[in-house]
Amino acid sequence: MEQQKLPNSTLILVLGIVSILTCCCYGFVGLIVGIITLVLASKATSLYLENTELYTGYSNVKTGKILAIVGIVLSVLYLLMIVWAIATFGWDAMGDQELLQERMQEFMGQ
Repeated sequence: MEQQKLPNSTLILVLGIVSILTCCCYGFVGLIVGIITLVLASKATSLYLENTELYTGYSNVKTGKILAIVGIVLSVLYLLMIVWAIATFGWDAMGDQELLQERMQEFMGQ
């Protein structure tokens, strides 16, 4: 029986990398890509475990899954940081550099 490449194994790896690279896009893009990657990895893992000798490329799936988890964690942390900054400095300060600097100095006690 000839082995075939596990479906979406390369895509899962690429999306795992993309989830890390896009975690700084206000946290949303990296979070969405990471969740999609985890769903695809879960499907690929179950397919692989049904018949392990039939497929190759499972290492790409494992690596992509780990990268997606890292991307999700980084995205959530970045999203929380953005929410904290808006709650602390105000939405209007986010668009005005001078106002943001003023409020940051107030926050630091200067």
